[in-house]
Amino acid sequence: MLLPNDDVRIRSHGMNILFLGDVVGRSGRQAITNQLPRLRDEWELDFVVVNGENATSGMGLSGSHASALIEAGADCITLGDHAFDQKDMLQFIDNENRIIRPLNFSKASPGQGARLFATRTGKQVLVTQALGQVFMKRPFDDPFSALEAVFRAHPLGGLADAIIVDFHGEATSEKMAMGHWCDGRASLMVGTHTHVPTSDAMILPKGCGYLSDAGMCGNYNSVIGMQRDEPLRRFITGMPKERFIPALGDATLSGVYIETDNDGHAQRIEMVRQGGLLQQSGP
Repeated sequence: MLLPNDDVRIRSHGMNILFLGDVVGRSGRQAITNQLPRLRDEWELDFVVVNGENATSGMGLSGSHASALIEAGADCITLGDHAFDQKDMLQFIDNENRIIRPLNFSKASPGQGARLFATRTGKQVLVTQALGQVFMKRPFDDPFSALEAVFRAHPLGGLADAIIVDFHGEATSEKMAMGHWCDGRASLMVGTHTHVPTSDAMILPKGCGYLSDAGMCGNYNSVIGMQRDEPLRRFITGMPKERFIPALGDATLSGVYIETDNDGHAQRIEMVRQGGLLQQSGP
């Protein structure tokens, strides 16, 4: 009989899962490379999802940078509305099944919008992503109906031991509505896209972990990850002069951590802020 003591840690829950928000530029990539391997060990992570849609020059994700994020410890990379801004991703995504593009992106786009992944212990994690419709630059298909088909095909606690939904959008109201709609059907519904982390991490009544926005993995001494001069110029003068450039310097890893029970429901949720300027937090 195994008894708890100072030398043995007994885990009575299902999985430890980390989701990290939009990686922005070189500083964000370096923070992932420098910190994620340590966090995997210290937090005994079973599965890690990283949103990488701004990792290459602040717009999109190249194949080489995707490989670097995976090498650092990401089990899955999600994208967003900038999914194919780096043109090599159009071919790369079909050869790298650990990258997920939005479900409701163009029907002509390559890749998959949902996929089951096996953890190192053999459990099945479903990762899926959808784009919001409110205040986005162009209209996308209905994200609710797109996700409905995924939930019906992969019921939580059945084919999937955990389900992670990355909802990439502007409007907090739409994200909150999506969270309630996912409650009971997903382990985590986390918003991305704004690059500003919210402090509303909670577990909804039917066991879905929720955070309106995971924020970004980047330098917060910036304007949502970009060097300050050009955004300030445009706000003050109304005129563009140069392109946006990702800010360099110390980055904060920003995201959310959950622990699931054996049925895939969240039983603990913590905001994650590691390194850089933001107040630190984590499990």
